[in-house]
Amino acid sequence: MTADPRDWIAVAALPSLGPASIKTLWEKGWTPEKLLNAPLIEWQRLGLKQKTIDALCEYQSSSQGLVHQAIDTALQWQASFDDAYILPITDSDYPQLLREIYDPPPILFVRGNVQALNLPQIAIVGSRNASVSGLKQAYGFALEFAKNGVVVNSGLALGVDAAAHKACIDIEKPTVAVFGTGIDRIYPARNRSLAVDILRNGGAWVSEFFLGSPPIAPHFPKRNRLISGMSVGVLVVEAAPKSGSLITARMAMEHGREVFALPGPLNNPLSRGCHLLIKEGAVLVETAQEMIDQLAPLLGYYLNEEFDQNRGSPDNSAQSNLLVELSGAESRVLEQIGYEVCCIDELSVQSGLSIAELSQLLVSMELKGVIEQREGGYIKC
Repeated sequence: MTADPRDWIAVAALPSLGPASIKTLWEKGWTPEKLLNAPLIEWQRLGLKQKTIDALCEYQSSSQGLVHQAIDTALQWQASFDDAYILPITDSDYPQLLREIYDPPPILFVRGNVQALNLPQIAIVGSRNASVSGLKQAYGFALEFAKNGVVVNSGLALGVDAAAHKACIDIEKPTVAVFGTGIDRIYPARNRSLAVDILRNGGAWVSEFFLGSPPIAPHFPKRNRLISGMSVGVLVVEAAPKSGSLITARMAMEHGREVFALPGPLNNPLSRGCHLLIKEGAVLVETAQEMIDQLAPLLGYYLNEEFDQNRGSPDNSAQSNLLVELSGAESRVLEQIGYEVCCIDELSVQSGLSIAELSQLLVSMELKGVIEQREGGYIKC
């Protein structure tokens, strides 16, 4: 590993100098050390913005100021934890796939198992307000990937992200959480225990943002490019047409990654984003094995002999531990409910039960997790 990343930290902290520009300068021979020690005339010839030049002048003339403060804060954080790392883009532990994108972060802040960053990764993303079905699908796919040696990465958000991380934790496999904040701030706070469990199970936290950076809107598209950039493929479970998950998927397409989407009911708004991606060229998938088969050459990975069609199905794997005992009446009602919304009046006619009798059964079935209430009726989970 790089012994002293302070020059890379300094360059990353310069205002008005983004990751794409830093990569371009680096590829043209402008290493951080060379850039930081260059004379004013060279910075002007490079066409650097005035704010960048002012910060460089301050860096050379004083041991104080914005850039030096960023270096000190970062190194103090790194020294505070045994599992804290600052990875410049030149570091051998920096994710190889991420290094190849157009605008890779010049440095990454990492906590946890740094080796996990260069293991084969698949991203799972989706709605924060996912349906019960969507959460089960995310959990089921993540479970199968993790069982077969693939690291799942996601954004630690509520909903689909959390379900994917949780599946890996439940079988004690590593998962990577990419932050849209500084790595010292867990967002959302409701996922704090989940984040801690990620580290306990050999996973990692990753962020490109400096310590203390808040969860503001512009950070999340930047986070999403890390999610796709580190992965050989991205699975979108449920997403609205205008959502962060679709941003991640489209970034993945720009990065040359494989994008997969799960189809859903036509009247579910969260299906529309996935259907839109499929129209744009994403691969429609129904099982984890389909993804593994297609991505195996890119992963440099061969299927575990135990991985078969049955275990690859989220319906069988994710829900095997969620089987519940239904009464005869509940089973008959469940047969009448599909994956499109069915209103209670229709169910009453089809089942021959009164609205009052049916209401009691539906409440019981919803508590058992086999159906979900939606606007206008119920659907099967």
